[in-house]
Amino acid sequence: MVTLTRIYTRGGDAGQTSLVGGRRVDKHDLRVEAYGTVDEANAVIGLARLQTAQLPGEGEADAMLGRIQNDLFDLGADLATPEEKDPRYPPLRVTAGQVDRLEREIDAMNAVLAPLNSFVLPGGSAAAAHLHLARTVVRRAERLVSALMAAEAVNPEALKYANRLSDHLFVLSRHLNGDGEKDVLWVPGAHR
Repeated sequence: MVTLTRIYTRGGDAGQTSLVGGRRVDKHDLRVEAYGTVDEANAVIGLARLQTAQLPGEGEADAMLGRIQNDLFDLGADLATPEEKDPRYPPLRVTAGQVDRLEREIDAMNAVLAPLNSFVLPGGSAAAAHLHLARTVVRRAERLVSALMAAEAVNPEALKYANRLSDHLFVLSRHLNGDGEKDVLWVPGAHR
């Protein structure tokens, strides 16, 4: 476990921060942007959980989001730990099993959803709208992880997790919209 006894250190006052392992980088470093955006997605999921927890019969949805929030801390730790040969301690990395769990949950929820006849607009319910916001933040994190992978070595499961998570949040938003019955659909050119 992590023990935090002091919240501020003044170590970042000059515009740099430390990665896991101690390497100092600029706060606008692509790696910091990637894990910072993962943290932002986690915060938005926290808002969605406030809405989800109030819905009757949605305990499993809230439990899924709780697992995802924990996974996002794993993902942030993964991204904050540069790959190195023969590390002193084994780094925390996102695993294929975490990606597989998301896929199983997506498949189970998707099996009962109403078919889609158009793209879904964010909305329908407060919980679904928050999940759509989280989905867009996860997509941004995914783009940043992809850019980071083009520049340096990154655990490939990190990118897979972000990709699958955005799909999961989309399907869960539809589930929370009455299994798709309350989805707000895009009507192309409706207001020309």
